Amino acid sequence: MNINTLRDDTPGTKNVIHFNNAGASLMPKNVSESVINYLREESLYGGYETADKNRDSINKAYSSIAEFINARPNEIALLENATAAWNMAFFSIDFSDGDRILTSISEYASNFISYLRLQEKADVNLEIIPNDEHGQTSVSSLKKMMDKNVKLISITHIPTNSGLVNPVEKIGDITQEYDCFYLVDACQSIGQYPVDVQKIGCDMLSATGRKYLRGPRGTGFLYTKKDQIENLIPPFIDLHAAEWSSKQKYELRNDARRFENWEMNYAGIMGLQTAVEYASDIGINQIWKRITKLAEKLRWELAKLPRVSVHDIGEIKGGIITFTIDSISSREIKNHLSGKGINVSTSSKSSTLLDMEERNLSNLVRASIHYYNTLTEIDQFIRVVKKIADR
Repeated sequence: MNINTLRDDTPGTKNVIHFNNAGASLMPKNVSESVINYLREESLYGGYETADKNRDSINKAYSSIAEFINARPNEIALLENATAAWNMAFFSIDFSDGDRILTSISEYASNFISYLRLQEKADVNLEIIPNDEHGQTSVSSLKKMMDKNVKLISITHIPTNSGLVNPVEKIGDITQEYDCFYLVDACQSIGQYPVDVQKIGCDMLSATGRKYLRGPRGTGFLYTKKDQIENLIPPFIDLHAAEWSSKQKYELRNDARRFENWEMNYAGIMGLQTAVEYASDIGINQIWKRITKLAEKLRWELAKLPRVSVHDIGEIKGGIITFTIDSISSREIKNHLSGKGINVSTSSKSSTLLDMEERNLSNLVRASIHYYNTLTEIDQFIRVVKKIADR
């Protein structure tokens, strides 16, 4: 991995120290250029005409994504974001009274709100899988909770606020023994961690383009296992997802594109396709190796500072690092870092309520690094944080 070349490919590294990759990564030049070039062509020749001309390149996004996660192109649907993808999967399940949903303590707010919304319509039981001694979803506890009434196991792979990597592959081993759906939220893991849907054994997986994949905002995708597609009825459909065959009849598509709708952000899709290829060329295993190395360094340096507490958990930790400074609000820390040209974000209690309440936390600073970050940037970051803590 030639870091200098990768940083030259990333113009934003000349302007800021970007430790907000769990929010939205800096795009490589070829990703932003693919979006801009497509939009320029649309403005010159028309939207429909440009889509027709570029149909092969647009369709290539399905095969590129499929190869990236070890799936098949007909198992991929392109959506406008990870939330849309996750909700399309979740609300496609035909829940009945008495069904059980098992989820993690570190589940993201948007997902949990959907569980609560479902409970307003159906008498389903929502149950939380305990954590193990490392703070990750307990595989042994899940095994004891399983029975024939479990309809869905829904897990956030890498939560938004703790560095944690949940053991989704081991959880998948358990799901194979039961007639239930397994949904994985890979919003923070895609582009960072080697996501392999065959190893995970999930039925559905949702992802975004803007985070570690380094694609444009307003892009995402949904993987749906071919064997389960016919068992999942999208909550809304249009003339793209289905064909109107007679006055009283329509036929849903038999591939994952039944979860799409006709209107799409084709410029964004071109950017997403380029981002996937860019990550593939580098190699996801190399990406993961460098991210974990840099993250370990940053955690170590932060933990040495007076008044600074690092709040990451999990046996395996990724590129999200969360911390607080005694008596200084996370918002104030973020603003101070921003004034020094350093991008971070904050993570509030409401985004992962169960986890934050269990650990008695209210708001955290979230520094999320990527492979294009450097040890020099970490040193600069630590110097600024130390000055904040010394005040």
